[in-house]
Amino acid sequence: MSQLARDTGITREGLYKVLSADGNPSFATVMKVAKAFGVRFQAVAD
Repeated sequence: MSQLARDTGITREGLYKVLSADGNPSFATVMKVAKAFGVRFQAVAD
């Protein structure tokens, strides 16, 4: 969690809060966490 906090620029305490069962992370937070894990999202028109 400490490394994730460094990679995202979000405090460790903040990550625990937003990623908890009662958390409500913003889209920006979700994207920062995904980027830190090397996950990329792509929107494709059908």
